Amino acid sequence: MSSSGPDTRRDGATARVLVVAAAVVDDLATPTRVLAARRRSPPALAGLWEFPGGKVEAGEDPVTALHRELAEELHIAVDLGPELLNLAGSCWPISAELEMRVWLVSIRSGMPRAAGSHDDLRWVGPDELDGVAWLPADTDVAVQLMRLLAPQPGTPSRETHARGRPGTAPSTASDRPTPPRPRLR
Repeated sequence: MSSSGPDTRRDGATARVLVVAAAVVDDLATPTRVLAARRRSPPALAGLWEFPGGKVEAGEDPVTALHRELAEELHIAVDLGPELLNLAGSCWPISAELEMRVWLVSIRSGMPRAAGSHDDLRWVGPDELDGVAWLPADTDVAVQLMRLLAPQPGTPSRETHARGRPGTAPSTASDRPTPPRPRLR
């Protein structure tokens, strides 16, 4: 990630620093997997997984920053898909000082490889997302992606897994709550 100092608004309050991240999916039209990147550093984050990206530099457009970060971190060029919004329809909060925007992207060229602040990459399907040790800021994004990703052909869906265990699934489809679809811009 690149560093950037906090901006100060006219009212004297410190504006949040914007971070951009990518949910790198296997297909923008019908995504079935997303790429997760394991942090190597800093020590407090080492071993946790994230959606790759970084801070927007002063005066930089967020989409330009996203393309720059993915080229620097993963050595890939991407096609931009829709922005993934939180349930309130806005940025994802990271901390009092940081907020994050996330886009779906697919790889146009290059082969993703772990480098710099990442020591491993892995493709994750919808039924695996909740088993990943995500950075706290990326956990809610992963939950949204579980609703968006289609099961891979030939693999049982989340509902099929639940029906296979006694007492874990409602008796009819109408009894199951329908989770809201992620908000895309």
